[in-house]
Amino acid sequence: MWDNKKETGGRPSVEPAVTPTFSPEPGRSNRNVNIGASIQIKGELQGDEDLTIDGRVEGKIDLRDHNLTIGPNGKIKADLHAKTIVIAGEVSGNAVAAERVEIAPSGRLTGDIASPRITIADGAHFKGSVDMERSAEAKRAAAAGRPEGVTRLPEMKDEQLHRGQVPRV
Repeated sequence: MWDNKKETGGRPSVEPAVTPTFSPEPGRSNRNVNIGASIQIKGELQGDEDLTIDGRVEGKIDLRDHNLTIGPNGKIKADLHAKTIVIAGEVSGNAVAAERVEIAPSGRLTGDIASPRITIADGAHFKGSVDMERSAEAKRAAAAGRPEGVTRLPEMKDEQLHRGQVPRV
């Protein structure tokens, strides 16, 4: 009655051994770490994983090779550095992204954006400046003659512009 051992056929059953898993590079996983709405952090936040913040952070957030999402409950007073940044909460600080900054309809950003691509949804709030300088890798691709998915009309010569002529495509 008080014995917790399970018996099968008169012998105690053996539970299978638990084998811990080891990842030689834990930062290379596809995990997304969450900081909940009740969490408050003051200081510098660095990491090698994707991060979603619904809490409060003051200081600096540095996830240069990973994605950063500020959830709808997130209130951030920090400069943000990440591969991609999605803002659905409130951010007071600069947003620097290697690939893209997106401000969702519920998002508010007061600060400057430095990213080659930006998306500001209808209803979003943004106050600051935008620097869309392409990354060094994108510049090298353009110099090598590989367009980045943008097709342009042939350049018009100055004399055609002055005469009002449009080049044929």
